Amino acid sequence: MNEFLTLRPAREADVPGLEELILLSVHGLQASTYSEVQREAALGPVFGVDRTLIADGTYWVVEAQSRLVGCGGWSRRNTLFGGDESVAADPTFLDPANEPARVRAFFVHPDFARRGIGSAILRACEEAIVAAGFRAATMVATLAGVPLYTRCGYIAEDHYEIPLRDGVLLPVVRMGKRFAS
Repeated sequence: MNEFLTLRPAREADVPGLEELILLSVHGLQASTYSEVQREAALGPVFGVDRTLIADGTYWVVEAQSRLVGCGGWSRRNTLFGGDESVAADPTFLDPANEPARVRAFFVHPDFARRGIGSAILRACEEAIVAAGFRAATMVATLAGVPLYTRCGYIAEDHYEIPLRDGVLLPVVRMGKRFAS
């Protein structure tokens, strides 16, 4: 990242900007790996704002001249993916000694892709994850996100499909990483 970009914790007031950013990111950066039908069906239940991450203080945004251009975070809760509308939400707290933290909800504005924004957010997440006592992290990665996470040391553990409305399926990859103790 450069001096024109600012990484900071997300605030509730950011939600409208996050919703816009997620929409642009999904339709701009996921178009090469998911059909329009898949992207539309995933908006909300899979691709969406999760206010729990904001309230927990584990969600970051990147700003460029007061404009949100990236976001992402982690969780000490059991939920693996999804926004406020997710039926997969599980607010149970994880045991850092025995369970991996969850890396969650990364989105970058298409005009700012491949500028180190996702990597910078991921580094901030990993530092916080380790500081919270977790020894590992897991995530449900989109197909477009797999190359970034692989470069950052995450290993594919499982390939599967998330069922969405009207029988639509979204292929994803569960990935994990262990941290040195």
